Amino acid sequence: MAKVCQLFSGSSGNSIYIGGRNGGILVDIGVSAKRCDCALRNIGVDPDNIKAVLVTHEHTDHVAGVRVFASRHKTPVFATPATLEELRFSGIANNTVTSYEINSVLDLGDMYVSVFHNSHDAVDCVGYKIELSDGRTVSVCTDTGYVTDEAKKAVSGSDLVFLESNHEISMLQNGSYPYPLKKRILSDKGHLSNNAADSFAKELIESGTTRFVLAHLSRENNVPEIARLSAVTALGELGAKENEDYRLYVSKPENDGGLIVL
Repeated sequence: MAKVCQLFSGSSGNSIYIGGRNGGILVDIGVSAKRCDCALRNIGVDPDNIKAVLVTHEHTDHVAGVRVFASRHKTPVFATPATLEELRFSGIANNTVTSYEINSVLDLGDMYVSVFHNSHDAVDCVGYKIELSDGRTVSVCTDTGYVTDEAKKAVSGSDLVFLESNHEISMLQNGSYPYPLKKRILSDKGHLSNNAADSFAKELIESGTTRFVLAHLSRENNVPEIARLSAVTALGELGAKENEDYRLYVSKPENDGGLIVL
């Protein structure tokens, strides 16, 4: 039985817990180790039982707590070679942290992790597909300006997908952000809009995905209700009904204790 939870989401920090029969892993720790410890305990998980931290990329909102957490709990950290080099250069993956390169696949015993590349303004931003021993598959596809062909191929057929739905385009265009930042977010190396997330969700549901977690929502340029309605409307165009054909979750900036059980 798989259990997953978006512990933290958004520009203030990101972290995802994915648990199987023999422990769990974290994808990113973009908040303090103390906050991450508390969030794990709030869902009944002992931080000492985390067997790996997978890093998607080096931006602060994804790695702020990695060094302290990994050092404190003796948890190995995995990242692509380019990202790991960046983490070592910045002192995050220092001599107190056991770190390893992950190139394409990683065998964690009851979890099999594969890597796919996203398009983001980082040295080597990736997403992860995690196959669990019970046959369930969970994928994390966030921080990307568009859904790459590699991501589409990897994520297709996943039971549950953490899918970036960062901004509503009109809110971003008419909002207070300076033009260069707006341009960066809207670029191919920025973040997925609600519309882009909806388009990919339609492809995913046709491939068999039945759980969607909308993630990395902007507090300034999105509203959870808008992101949800946009996704439900898009999936409804295929005749899919929420809570019958699929379940939809919208990540909060900080989890309130809920877990998704697959």
